[in-house]
Amino acid sequence: MPSLQLAHDEASVPCTPVPQAYTHKANPAEVLLTGWCRTAPDTFTVRARWPRSHDFYAIRHGLHDPLLLSETVRQTLPLLSHAAYQVPLGHQLLWERFQWDLELGALRSEGLPVDVELRISCTDVRYRRQSAAAVVLTAEAWREGCRLGGARTHFTIQNRAVYARLRGAYADIGLANARALPVPSPAPASVVARERAEDVVLSPAGGDNRWQLRADTSHPILFDHPVDHVPGMLLLEAARQAAHATAASRPTVVTGMETTFIRYAELDAPCWIDARPLSGGAAGPRRVLVTARQNDEEIFTCVVTLSDVRDGAQDGRTQAL
Repeated sequence: MPSLQLAHDEASVPCTPVPQAYTHKANPAEVLLTGWCRTAPDTFTVRARWPRSHDFYAIRHGLHDPLLLSETVRQTLPLLSHAAYQVPLGHQLLWERFQWDLELGALRSEGLPVDVELRISCTDVRYRRQSAAAVVLTAEAWREGCRLGGARTHFTIQNRAVYARLRGAYADIGLANARALPVPSPAPASVVARERAEDVVLSPAGGDNRWQLRADTSHPILFDHPVDHVPGMLLLEAARQAAHATAASRPTVVTGMETTFIRYAELDAPCWIDARPLSGGAAGPRRVLVTARQNDEEIFTCVVTLSDVRDGAQDGRTQAL
């Protein structure tokens, strides 16, 4: 069983603690990463701990929130940019593409924190002067010697001057937030697989499988600190909620996303979210295409894979044998 042996060997590698600033999180309680080390010029081990419970990334159906993997990978991007590729603090990271998948049974909750290990390789690293300007990052996530999931992302990095030119007037965080639209009323929480109305990021838009994005800049998790645009994690949450809404009363969990970030989602104009089932029926995974449009332009697409919660329970029993 080579995968288990590799997990044991890598566990013995000492890791360096992760500075909070390197995760781009203002609230230290939201930092998931615990340590990192370089294992070769462009390969790394990053360790994380998922909390026993979380106000936003909550346990449902006995399973940890799958978007914890997305947030774990997201925190890894600035960590390795700053710690391994000489990117100064203050530079901006821009997501271009992001895809991930999960082994449903490995999400089972046992009422304890979960230690996660990411085995990461970085390829196609492009430099501007001495620091990285673009990276393709591939990660395999492991939990207790079992594969948890995998992720692959393309992202670019801009210094402050270039970012300011790209964003124009929108680079002013204070002005961008002052121009933010009023937050519309939420869709029913139960429809989008949420418990609390304040965590709903979709508002009814008068049509089937169509909503207006709710960008509530006071949300303590999705807007951990002031930003000049809609965060990528908010768009992923919108895709997740829209996909769940298409499943009606069927209990499902997201087990994969294939995402393209085309343009920034701004705070001062309505952003429309549409969902269209692509495949799947009464049995087997269901795929849903979610798109976001703003100012008559497509700005984001995401193919969401939904799996039946009962499959996760069966997978959990199998892994426990």
